[in-house]
Amino acid sequence: MMRKIIVLAMTSLDGVMQAPGGPEEDPSGGFKYGGWVAPYNDEVSGELMQKLMKPTDVLLGRKTFEIWENYWPQHENQWPGINDVTKFVFSNTRNNSAWQNSVFLTDVAALKNLKSQKPVDPSGQNIQVWGSTELVQLLLQNDLVDELWLMIHPLTLGKGKKLFTDGPIPAAFTLLESTVTPSGVVMVHYKRAGDVETGRIDG
Repeated sequence: MMRKIIVLAMTSLDGVMQAPGGPEEDPSGGFKYGGWVAPYNDEVSGELMQKLMKPTDVLLGRKTFEIWENYWPQHENQWPGINDVTKFVFSNTRNNSAWQNSVFLTDVAALKNLKSQKPVDPSGQNIQVWGSTELVQLLLQNDLVDELWLMIHPLTLGKGKKLFTDGPIPAAFTLLESTVTPSGVVMVHYKRAGDVETGRIDG
C-alpha cells in the first residue's frame, strides 16, 4: 500500500502562504504581514486543526524544518507526538539534526521512494507537508501530491510566497469535505482524481 503525501496550506485569497504563524516566522523578501491567520482563529477552525495535527510523519523543506526544529522540541505540549514522528527533510545543504527522528532527502527519486516505504509506526502511514513552498512546487510538478488540505482566508496579501507558482502539472481533484468557519475561512480537502477533462458548455 502506497503512502499518501498530503499538502496542508494556509493561504490568502490570492494564494500567499508565507509566514501565517507570526511576524518572526519568515520575513524574507520584506514580507510585512507575518501572523495574518491569527485574526481568523475560532473554535471551528481550532477543532479541525486538532484533527489534522494528530501524530503522523511529516515532510518539510529545509527552511520550514529549521523554523520547526528551533520551536517544537520545547513546545510539544502544543502538538503532542511531534517529537516522536519521523521528520523527512528535503535539503541539499543539511544532512543532520539534533532533533530526534529527522531524516534527510536530497532528490526527487528519494521523494518517490518515500511513498513506497512502510512507516516505522503504522499511525504514520500518511505523510503531511506543512508550509515548505518550494518543496510543494516540486511535489506538484512531479505528481506526488495525493491530497490537499487548503485553509483559504478572506484577505489578499499581494506579495509573498505562493502555493501555486512554478507550474504544477495539469491535474484534477475531487472534493472530499469542506467547512466554512464563523470567521470566514474556507477549509477544503481535495483528493487527486486523474487527468483534467474538458468539454463544451452549450448555451
